Formats: sequence, C-alpha cells, structure tokens
Amino acid sequence: MSLQDRPSLVMQTFVRPTDNQTQNGRRGRKTHALVLLVIVTNVFGNVFLSRGMHQVGRIVSASPFDYVRAFANPWTTLGIVILVVWIFSDLALLSRADLSFVLPVTASAYVLVALLGHFFLHDHISWERWMGILLITGGVVLAEETPTRTTTGPPEHLIPERLL
Repeated sequence: MSLQDRPSLVMQTFVRPTDNQTQNGRRGRKTHALVLLVIVTNVFGNVFLSRGMHQVGRIVSASPFDYVRAFANPWTTLGIVILVVWIFSDLALLSRADLSFVLPVTASAYVLVALLGHFFLHDHISWERWMGILLITGGVVLAEETPTRTTTGPPEHLIPERLL
C-alpha cells in the first residue's frame, strides 16, 4: 500500500467510520479473540489430557473399565473439559472465518504443545521436530497476513437448498 492510498491523519481522526467499517472492526476483534481462545484451549486441553493419560498408563484393552479409570484421573478430566470448550470455540470461529484461514493460524497450537510438552511433560524433542516447528511457525505467520474471509455473503449459500 503506497502513502497515497493511506488515509490522512485528518481523515483518520475526524471522519467517523461507517456502520459497515465499525462492524467489520468489531468482527475482526471478535475473530482474533476466538483464534486466541481456540489456540489456548487446544494447547492446555491436550497437555492436561496427556499428563493424565501418562499417570493412568497404557490402555490396550477393549474393556470399558480401563477407560472409566482414565476418566477418573483429574488431569484427564480437566483436559477433556477444556477440549469441550475448544470444540465449541472452534465451531464459532469456523462460522466467522474460512477454513483456509482457521487451520493454518491455529496451527501455532502445535508449536505451543511441543514447547509445553518439552518443559512441562519433559518430552524429548528431536532436532527434526524442532525444524518442523520452525516451518509451522513460518506458515502461521504467512497465513495470519491473509484475510479471515475470502468468500462473500453468508456461509449458508454453500449448502445445497435440499439440505436446508
């Protein structure tokens, strides 16, 4: 964007934005808040779930009692509750933004899970995984610079009439 394309300081200060511009600004802030919520709940839900399952031990049986025992672990239960919040926030985010924006941007959760896994759960991370983490980080940075929505109109136009 060139300097000529940018609004002047006077325009930014004294010209009141239209309702559409204000609505888009609020929508953008809400979308970014949802992105943050999706990432945080994904990271902590999975880390807590992993910690609980490490305490429970391997489950290789078809017996439902082993799974009930896993649910009785407080870390596992906390992880599941947080992941339920994650799924609802992910649904809300996907209703506001394109999948092609949501998945790359929320991929930063993979980086944070690896870091918390390393420092909190004492997971060993090989240099190949660290290289993968760097690649994911680069992709997240690139995806974050794109618009959240590239389609026009409500997402309902994507659903065939017979399904509505």
